[in-house]
Amino acid sequence: MKGLSGRRVLVTGGASGIGAAIVARFLEEGSRVAVIDRDPAANRALAQRHPSLAAVLEADVSNAAAVAGAFAKIDGVFGGLDVAINNAGISIRHDFLDITPEEWRRVMGVDLDGVFYVAQQAARRMLAGGGGVILNMGSTSGMNGYPRYADYDAAKAGVIELTRTMALELAPKIRVVCVCPGYVWTPMQEAEYTAEMKAAVDAKIPLRRHAKPEEIAALYAFLASDEAPYITGHPVIIDGGEIAGGLASR
Repeated sequence: MKGLSGRRVLVTGGASGIGAAIVARFLEEGSRVAVIDRDPAANRALAQRHPSLAAVLEADVSNAAAVAGAFAKIDGVFGGLDVAINNAGISIRHDFLDITPEEWRRVMGVDLDGVFYVAQQAARRMLAGGGGVILNMGSTSGMNGYPRYADYDAAKAGVIELTRTMALELAPKIRVVCVCPGYVWTPMQEAEYTAEMKAAVDAKIPLRRHAKPEEIAALYAFLASDEAPYITGHPVIIDGGEIAGGLASR
């Protein structure tokens, strides 16, 4: 992709799943990459796998003070920021009536509050510099109801609307886009699915499979690059046609 070499890139939740694929792709593009993730063991494994990483920081994005502290360290490494990728997220599969206040707060804290905390810190630095790109992780779950994911669905819908408003306020110096994947085969998905559940879902997706994390990473690279200079303020869907047919593709 044009314009990614040498770019200063931050990826949250970058130690596993889609985040790890995003990290690998931007390193391949020649970007300078820093990671924020709350899993110390995964962070160590990531740093060993990619010795060229500029920084791997342990922090929980749902904690505003921890995010501010991580950005202070990133300032010392980068002295600015060009691309921020808000990838960190969690989900808990449970019925709406069974969600506890603590579980609701936990999902919202990572999936929505964390996006806000990181984006605000990133935007301040980009506005003080030469501008930049903020890419938020949404989901088709933010556009459609999915049983047993009420908290996750609500958080992702919030991310989509936050993205739209940020894009309006931060233009023209900063582009803000929300990437909305459908089903992606990651450790988080694997932990929630049986083989039978996965086969049933695959059968209902027009392309008959889950996405690979590397396919989502490729979209992030495009949106962050100089090849997407006129894309801002919208959710970009990558779902194998999942929601194109409404109920027919469920």
